[in-house]
Amino acid sequence: MEHMRTILGIVLLVVAVLAQAPAADSPTFSLTSTVWHDGKPIPLQSAFSGFGVGGGNVSPDLAWSGAPATTQSYALTIYDPDAPTGAGFWHWVVFNIPGTAPGLAAGAGDATAKTAWTNGLTDYGSHGYGGPAPPPGDAPHHYIVTVYALDVPKLDLTPDTTNALLKFMMRGHVVATATLTGTFAR
Repeated sequence: MEHMRTILGIVLLVVAVLAQAPAADSPTFSLTSTVWHDGKPIPLQSAFSGFGVGGGNVSPDLAWSGAPATTQSYALTIYDPDAPTGAGFWHWVVFNIPGTAPGLAAGAGDATAKTAWTNGLTDYGSHGYGGPAPPPGDAPHHYIVTVYALDVPKLDLTPDTTNALLKFMMRGHVVATATLTGTFAR
């Protein structure tokens, strides 16, 4: 009898741990762009316009498909894990994208445009998209675009939301993720 209780306890523990685990990537949920290609260099038009980079600072067009039926909204981030900050660098934080949206058009990260979603704060300290600007001579940096399918229609957040707060508020609501990674060096 004690052996059965131990086994039952282990089974319940495993079920509890799995219930708390983040949602796995949906095998059909995918993210694409016509200008950013997975594992390939990012065009100068998407690079930052400051720090001597000379880019256009235009956010890429992004399209997603295959989100789970429970999706009610999306959030999206662009992150550079190679930035020499000790913590990487967040280039775009956007949330409350309607669940009916099939993606975002090029330039959707323009903080001055009126949108159906909210552009949060980047590590540049500004709202909207901030393109790649790695230090000259660095090996190519990786820019990871992640779209999160959420099971809530809206997150109660303001435009001053950082990536850390976004991730905290998304806990338990992510039903799938899809990623695309571009590279950039100068």
